Amino acid sequence: MASKQSQNEQSCSFRTSIGGQALIEGILMRGVDKQAIVIRSQTGELITKVEPLHLLKEKHPIFGWPLIRGVVNFLDSMAHGMKAVTYSAQFLPEEEQEEPSKLDKWIEAHFSSEKAEKLVIGLAVVLGVGLAVGLFILLPTLLVGLIPPLRHGHDGLRTLLEGILKLAIFLGYMAAVSRMKEMKRMWAYHGAEHKTIYCYEHGHDLTVDNVRRESRFHPRCGTSFLLVVIILSILVFIVANAFLHVDNVALRMLVKLALLPVVVSLSYELNRWIGRHDDLAIAKVLSWPGRQLQHLTTREPDDGMMEVAIASLKLVIPDEKGADRW
Repeated sequence: MASKQSQNEQSCSFRTSIGGQALIEGILMRGVDKQAIVIRSQTGELITKVEPLHLLKEKHPIFGWPLIRGVVNFLDSMAHGMKAVTYSAQFLPEEEQEEPSKLDKWIEAHFSSEKAEKLVIGLAVVLGVGLAVGLFILLPTLLVGLIPPLRHGHDGLRTLLEGILKLAIFLGYMAAVSRMKEMKRMWAYHGAEHKTIYCYEHGHDLTVDNVRRESRFHPRCGTSFLLVVIILSILVFIVANAFLHVDNVALRMLVKLALLPVVVSLSYELNRWIGRHDDLAIAKVLSWPGRQLQHLTTREPDDGMMEVAIASLKLVIPDEKGADRW
């Protein structure tokens, strides 16, 4: 069994830039010039939605530059992902759908449906980023700053403890989320997405039998990117600490907020490099933490989930063979 899994996780000669995201009973796949959403309805039928992609770098090439594209692509992916999750929630049974909040009702009453949707998605992205920054970046700084012996001096120890606490909070959060019943199905769809992309990269026919044999642990996982951000932020803040000696907790938080775009950009470029060179020993070492995280964020899918992933991937494969090469 172990040798079979090792074989499944071998590097691919072809690496696709197509990526996906698990939704509520569905999957989003993003290709070179379009994205596809496939949802499994309550009646068992597949509901598909295909949209063209309009990337910011097409109008403003500067957004495609290294060390700039990381932040832009991260926010763009979050916005598209949030919109897709909202869309997939529409197909839940009425008794499982959440009642719109007062804010949602106010927005719908004062804006057109199109503007209301953009505003709600925008607010969701801001809140999502704000929660992540507050929980994984600012909270550890605040908690360590409350330790009396570390309020003045001990910069190295203080930064190290902040990093350890940051990693512990992140892993604890992911472990807690993974225990939720609803998330277990999303993680299974996440596994289906990985296995289907692996099958495509290995050049096999996209059938449930072929997809089932693939590994659910993929080196170019978007969720693993978050772990890379956390780990790299620890290293960046350690380096910054060598030049900036700040004791005040509020100022330390501001410094970390200012460095966050740098961390995200470096993490994005590192992920791209690892994705292109995952056959190298150093790349395997660097991708190892992300693969281990996928034990929490992916599960083995059932046949129906793999069918959804296959249908979604087929819709975004470019007509020109190899146009999606990573």
